[in-house]
Amino acid sequence: MIARLWHGVTLAEKTAEYLAFLQARAVPDYRATPGNLSVDILHRTTGTVTHYMIVTHWESTQAIEAFAGADIGRAKYYREDVDFLLEFEPTVQHYEVHAPA
Repeated sequence: MIARLWHGVTLAEKTAEYLAFLQARAVPDYRATPGNLSVDILHRTTGTVTHYMIVTHWESTQAIEAFAGADIGRAKYYREDVDFLLEFEPTVQHYEVHAPA
């Protein structure tokens, strides 16, 4: 299993609106991709900004490629993200997941 981690930042005042957007647009997109095992959205507000971490789990790199394209290390953005995000980090992180039996 592979975990894919994406990070983004919005103004704190847009937290509820961005979370609603993610639930309506991004989560269904992740879940509709064969090989996606889970989607978790984490967020924390620090002062005037909110940080988001989306952690997804995938069966394989091929499944991630079906979602993100050939360069699986590049972040995938939606056109609506320009209304929320303060920056567009170009890459994501991938980790192999190991859990005790």
